[in-house]
Amino acid sequence: MKKFVVKTLANAVALGVAVWLINGITLTGSNTGHKALTLVLVALVFGVVNWLVKPIVKLLSFPLFIVTLGLFTLVVNALMLLLTSYLSTKLKLDFHVAGFWPALVGGLVVSIVAWAMHLILPDEDDRR
Repeated sequence: MKKFVVKTLANAVALGVAVWLINGITLTGSNTGHKALTLVLVALVFGVVNWLVKPIVKLLSFPLFIVTLGLFTLVVNALMLLLTSYLSTKLKLDFHVAGFWPALVGGLVVSIVAWAMHLILPDEDDRR
């Protein structure tokens, strides 16, 4: 359970940094508390997308990973961020990604920040 909470919080911080840095990624809301709750909910959606959809996409696009020496991962991350934006809109969450290029840069930012957050906040399994 602690691992799930840490990953969700790391994703929420990573998405918050992406919103802060990239013009095409927006988070609207009336106040800071509403925005924080929205980020946590979007992080949950993002976690479900990465858990459920990303492995299927990676399996189906495996030849592209080989041909591009892994750089296609950036495109897959961008697609997962766009899918998160779409699902967030359907769930009436105030999170939006304006297009592919902001999603590509946002996917890179989210990956780097989430990785750094996992280093800062390791869960119990990482401490062994």
